Amino acid sequence: MASFEITPIGTVHNDRTDVQHTDNWGAVRSTITVDERFGEACLQGLDGFSHVEVVFVFDRLPEADDYREPRPYRGRPDLPPMGIFAGRGPRRPNRIGVTSCAIESVEGRELTVVGLDAVSGTPVIDLKPVMEEFRPEGVRQPEWVSGMMSEYFKP
Repeated sequence: MASFEITPIGTVHNDRTDVQHTDNWGAVRSTITVDERFGEACLQGLDGFSHVEVVFVFDRLPEADDYREPRPYRGRPDLPPMGIFAGRGPRRPNRIGVTSCAIESVEGRELTVVGLDAVSGTPVIDLKPVMEEFRPEGVRQPEWVSGMMSEYFKP
């Protein structure tokens, strides 16, 4: 397969620096500073949306050597083994993360969001407004997921 290169469009700034602290992201306030090459009006209009999808790179963790064997979710032996594409963790091919966050403010090249699960210094590779028409209906998931994720977005 062909490879490709992606240049970050901005950087995350917040109080979180420990990549091992993986819960309680709900109240985390992050400011994403977009690179100056996009100009001061690059976020214009985004303030009309309540949420934004932040696409970023888990740059602090190495990519795994082998993805063929299903592993217990989040490394927890009490959870079922899952294939690499049945999870959202950081140790994945290309280490790409995506999170829908509430928009708190937009000012020039700075976007402040709440609930972004990325540590300070994380490279952002894209921003997309959340639009109702792109949201799926009837989302379903295994029962154990809600319990396992109960602490993830708590303040």
